[in-house]
Amino acid sequence: MRKSPHPLPWLDADEPFPPVEAAWAAGDPAPGLLAAGRSLGVSTLRQAYAMGIFPWFGAGQPILWWSPDPRMVLRTDHFRLHRSLRKTLLRFVAAPGHEIRFDTAFPQVIHACATTLRDGQPGTWIVPDMVKAYTALHCAGDAHSVETWIHGELVGGLYCVNLGGMVFGESMFARQTDASKIALAALVAFCRAKEMPMVDCQQNTGHLASFGATEMPRAEFVSAVATNMTQTAPRWEFDALYWNQILKAKTQNELTT
Repeated sequence: MRKSPHPLPWLDADEPFPPVEAAWAAGDPAPGLLAAGRSLGVSTLRQAYAMGIFPWFGAGQPILWWSPDPRMVLRTDHFRLHRSLRKTLLRFVAAPGHEIRFDTAFPQVIHACATTLRDGQPGTWIVPDMVKAYTALHCAGDAHSVETWIHGELVGGLYCVNLGGMVFGESMFARQTDASKIALAALVAFCRAKEMPMVDCQQNTGHLASFGATEMPRAEFVSAVATNMTQTAPRWEFDALYWNQILKAKTQNELTT
């Protein structure tokens, strides 16, 4: 008979997070679930991400905090630039009116992510409280949008959290084919230029794996977060020269097919 998981802690407003090792394990009803409660304030989110914890919950649920083991991460030097995406990027870079912008439309990006349904998903986890929380984090300088623009129209993008030299990916959307992939490639190019070695992808998906993301033991991930956060956070501005970080550089994991 399988042992029941330990009760899920309910956290009051200023109560510290439990150690990530206390999260429910494989075989429990929700592996990686750590706690419920607290708030989505800026200081709470900063503390959570620094510990390798993130919020994820749906409409009608309390705030739920997660720290899965293993953790899905994209090492920026392992990014797989498929031949088809390379061709798309070369066309994008060369075309007039095609550009990447950072932080010029964060509210529009997070709203688009919140309202874009993915295959097999009946709804979105980016509920209004999450939109409000990450918009506040953006205003505090710790959440950023990477935006794909074509002739003055926002056609795709993503938003993420940045603490020191650590980037935590959150969600992306596309209104035109490959627009979100272009934004992801731009984020990787920027991270390489700024020597930020890793983008947290939180959970394993085939889509992320196709770009080179792999699983990392939680203990190793938490240690990497602590190390990367000792760096100074960069200014979030995109320079077209950053494309050279992926278009001209070859890594052992970039694909040619």
